[in-house]
Order: sequence, then structure tokens, then C-alpha cells
Amino acid sequence: MQYKKVKNGVQMINYISTRDDSIRISSAEAVLNGLAADGGLYVPEDLEALKLDYKEVIAKDYRGMAKMIFNKFFPDYGEERIDAIVERSYENKFTAPEITPVAKVADGFVMELYHGPTCAFKDVALSALPNLMTVARDMTGFTDEILILTATSGDTGSAALHGFSDVPGTSIIVFYPDGGVSETQKLQMVTQSGKNTCVCAVKGNFDDAQSGVKKLFTEIPQPAEGVSLSSANSINIGRLVPQIVYYFAAYKALLESGEIELGDKVNFTVPTGNFGDIMAGYFALKMGLPIEKLICASNKNDVLTEFLATGHYDKRRTFFKTTSPSMDILVSSNLERLLYYVCGLENNKKYMKALAECGEYQISAEELAAIQEVFVGVACDDEKGAEAIGKVYAEDKYLMDTHTAIAWCAFEEFRASDDPAAGLPNVTLSTASPYKFTRAVIDALGETEEVADEDNMKKLEAVTGVPVTGPLADIFSKEICHKDVIECADMKAYVIGKASK
Repeated sequence: MQYKKVKNGVQMINYISTRDDSIRISSAEAVLNGLAADGGLYVPEDLEALKLDYKEVIAKDYRGMAKMIFNKFFPDYGEERIDAIVERSYENKFTAPEITPVAKVADGFVMELYHGPTCAFKDVALSALPNLMTVARDMTGFTDEILILTATSGDTGSAALHGFSDVPGTSIIVFYPDGGVSETQKLQMVTQSGKNTCVCAVKGNFDDAQSGVKKLFTEIPQPAEGVSLSSANSINIGRLVPQIVYYFAAYKALLESGEIELGDKVNFTVPTGNFGDIMAGYFALKMGLPIEKLICASNKNDVLTEFLATGHYDKRRTFFKTTSPSMDILVSSNLERLLYYVCGLENNKKYMKALAECGEYQISAEELAAIQEVFVGVACDDEKGAEAIGKVYAEDKYLMDTHTAIAWCAFEEFRASDDPAAGLPNVTLSTASPYKFTRAVIDALGETEEVADEDNMKKLEAVTGVPVTGPLADIFSKEICHKDVIECADMKAYVIGKASK
């Protein structure tokens, strides 16, 4: 369907696939579909249409910022619906009044994105996506039950399960890599009691689970009569857009604290796996926020670091299990959105075909130079991350989780470089509570680990005096509701079976 550019005085935006720009749909349809039928990701066709005056945005509180940004990306919803969606999404959901507070740590800044119901940054987006999706369902006259199909490297699963739990007209299946998440992350998922929720471990790593899910969207978009698939991963534009808001919120916080002046440029360092969180920063930049560099922090699975340095993407490498499991990813789906904007439709199609058939691709020197104007890749291993946790706590009494620690290392390494932007103010995105990874955090502090995660949680609180993050306090006493474990090859049959019920 071709949407009008202006409707009732509001500029509309077409959404197209990163692999086919011949079909243009509304934002509501893009949110409902999740993934395009050709395997591409939906993107706004015209980035220029997203531009706004960032000074007007940061004059608002968090909800006000969200409303302005949502209205830009989802204009067909209308302001009245967007206002209601934002209020429902963020009312009484977060323990911090700012939603995403910023702390000054040493000579940097940390934005805490873990004050939501599952103690991870995914809560910011997955508090909004169910509301965006159910409203889109009504807007489009969609009558099928929406089956949310999601692969998780740890945090998306619990946040999605919480967000969609008992939401009318929806059900959700979350696949996670067996043995590839922390015990606390697993418990947050398998104890979910919503009647419309299902959790299943997959024998393999996150890439196996994610590839399996993406295949199902093209193979069985309707796995049963009256049931259609959609996604809660950041491949869904409705998951990614809410993450843009906290980049503006971070800039506002630095401005209000007197750390910067209006118009000053800042850097953001983002622990990165699937490239969604940092892609939200790219959208913020394109909307007009004064961002100089986006520092892409990777762990030992440094496929993105190599790509950002050389333009060569190669997933045919050893997969490492690390203490930052949400970043243990070799196929970063959202990178395709960046490739579409920088390299164009035809080149992106060529690169995605090469990745699928050969496991690698190489972009041109000109394309790489364009990406490097904004993005910097830095990799840090478990040992460096542990050193950062210990050092920052010893010197500043600030406790970080393993993913934040990787990003902090990347920030420090970039700051010590000769890049002209190295001395700019930097905001490190803290993506999870340290209490989701107690075993690794205790070890980093030089303490002896306990056998059970529950005991490690108690010990970490006793050693540091930092209270256990509220929603995690009773996780070990909850009943386990989901026990399924399957082979990757059985995912299709599993989904069809669940959908048929």
C-alpha cells in the first residue's frame, strides 16, 4: 500500500524492507509484522522526515520526549493514541522517577537502564511494544491472534514475557540458548506464569536460536489458522524506536547537571550484541541530537570490532561463551539497517546474500569510511571487564554488571586514543543490574563465589552494601513453569504445535 505523505496535516512515513523497497506499508503494519516477508528489516524510507529540533525534545520530561519521538516514527497512530500508549507504558513501571537516570562515575557518565520490572534495558522498549502492537491491531482491523516469537541472549526474553503476559489477543514463545544465559536470567524466564507465555531452551547458541526464529517468519508466517507471527526482538521497529528516547534523556541530564552546554557534542559507549541499542543511537543522531561518536563495545565475540575496523564481516569464527552472555552474538541483525542507509538497497541485498551463503561479506572502502564517521569498534575480554568492575567499585564505590564493564573498558580505551573526539563527554549505557550476573561480579571483586546464585546474590549485597535490585529479590522462590528443551531443528514443529493449541 502506498501511503500519502501528508494526512490530516501530519507527515506520514512509509516503511520499507531493507531488501525490497517496492512495497511500502504504514508504521502500524510494520509493528504488527515484525519482520518483512523477504527476511529484511523494516526501516523508515525517509530519514529526513524524522528530523526535529532536539532542543524542543529535551525541554520535555521522559514521557514527553517519548511522545515526540513516537509521533515522528509512528505518525499514522495519531497524537491521541501515542499519548495514551506512552502513559500506559511508563506509568508505575520503573523504580527511578527519571526512568533512565544518569550517574557521574570517575570522569565519565553511566546511564542506568535497569530500573524496570526485569532489571534490564529491554524493559524500556518492551513496556511500550505490547501497547504499540495492540493498538496497531485495532487500527488495521487485524483479527488473528498475534504469536510473538522471540530469540533471546538473556534479557529480551524476560522483558518480553513480562510485557506481553496476559495481554489480550497475543501469546508469546521465547527461545533461549541452553546453558547460554545466567542462572538469574533463566529463572526470570522459566518462572513466568502468564497464561499466554511459553519458554523453551534450544540446544545451541543465540545465533542458532535467532536464525531459527527468522527462518520461521518466512516459512510459517501463519503457523495455525487464526494465528500470525510477530517479533519482540529489536528486529521489530516497534522495539527499537522506544530505545531512541533515552539518548535524548541522557543529553538532557548532562545539560541540567551543568556538565555540557547546549549544542555540545557527546559520545555514547554501548555494549553491543545484536546492534539494536546502538542503532537507536544512530537514529537519535539522524534526528538531530548532537552525537559525535557511537562506540560499539564488544566482548571476545568481536565480529563487530573487526567489521568497524576493516569493513569485513565474518561470522565463520569461534563462538565464545563469556561472562557477558547477552553480547555473545556473531550475527548482529540490526546492522542490516545501518547497511541499508549507508550502502543502499542493492548492496545490502548483496551483502546479506553473501552472509547467508558464504558466511562473510566485505563492504567498500567508501562505505566503511562513511560508517567510521560515526562508529568506533572496541573489544574487551572477560579479564578486562572483571578488572573494570573491581577498579570502579574500589575507587568510586560504583557497582557495574559484566556488560556495562565491557562498555566501560571500551570507553577508557577510546578516551586514551588519538581520535579527535576522544576527549568529549561520554555516556556509557549500563544495560543490566549487577545482580543478574552475581557470580561473575563477585569474582571480579576478588571474593569467593558460592555454589548457588541465590547465595551469591546475598553475598554481593553483604560485601558491597548495594541493595538487591527489587524485582530480583524473590526470583529464587518462584515456581518453575517452563521446562522444555529442544534441538534447533525442532523449532518449527514446536511452534506449529503450540500455535495449534
